[in-house]
Amino acid sequence: MEAQAIAVDPRVATEPAPGPARYRSGPHPLMAIPALAFFGVFALLPLGGVVVLSLMKWDGIGDPAWTGFGNWAAALADPATWHAVWLSVQVMVFSCLFQTPVSLLLGVFVAGRGRYRAMLGVLYFLPMLLSSAAIAIAFKALLDPNFGMSRAFDWSALGQDWLGDPALALYVVIFVIAWQFVPFHTLLYQAGVRQIPKQLYEAAQLDGAGRVRQFFHITLPQLRYTILTSCTLMLVGSLTYFDLVFVLTGGGPGNATRFLPLDMYLNGFSNNDMGRATTLAVLLVVAGLALSLGLSRLTSFQRGSQLEGA
Repeated sequence: MEAQAIAVDPRVATEPAPGPARYRSGPHPLMAIPALAFFGVFALLPLGGVVVLSLMKWDGIGDPAWTGFGNWAAALADPATWHAVWLSVQVMVFSCLFQTPVSLLLGVFVAGRGRYRAMLGVLYFLPMLLSSAAIAIAFKALLDPNFGMSRAFDWSALGQDWLGDPALALYVVIFVIAWQFVPFHTLLYQAGVRQIPKQLYEAAQLDGAGRVRQFFHITLPQLRYTILTSCTLMLVGSLTYFDLVFVLTGGGPGNATRFLPLDMYLNGFSNNDMGRATTLAVLLVVAGLALSLGLSRLTSFQRGSQLEGA
């Protein structure tokens, strides 16, 4: 028998099959319950306890006493708190201005093909394998004016008290932080560059574009989401620097490097004022959320791949 063409009404073909057996596109919403329960128990519940504790007076030993917004008023009226906030802002700004271009250029460089580039990528990633306390101890010994690099290289310029001078201590800490975390952001940019289609660079070479023009017209536009992710991690992470600063300078000299996380620790465990410390902890959480959401909104962040075009 010859095959007969059967005309099918497109409206009938697009209608869903009758009956209750209709398949959803994607996982069922109930599958998110375990993750939401885990997040609520280990994140939201402790955060709520911290907020409540910020409204109490507690020395960490006796019974907490309700003070309302007394801790908040005292913290916001204390110049030391605003000084710690200003230092944290400086760390965020200088870290972003220094780490972003350095890690971007290094990421583009090590993303290329070549045995020496792969070796450099492996060696440069080693600081990420070290703990912050170990890095702080190493730099504290290297920068010692009596037994550090000044004695090893016999160079008088290295003999100044890098960590004891209030005008230099902040920038030394920023440099040490960059030395530790630039390899991490370099790895992000390296992965982002390797996702860029090679056809774009080949077409640019046919058009006569050099390396510099390719970098500014292809690499940078294609890395916009990677840059946004790196900057977000960098800015929010600047609010969590504690162990490195605590071991390296202890907040000194004076209050030159007493950042907000370190100020929170010293208020809680040195001054035995847990209410004031939890108030600063809530401020850190609010500042981190505001930075993350504000940066996403400011740059018009949308879901999608960086390969969608410039």
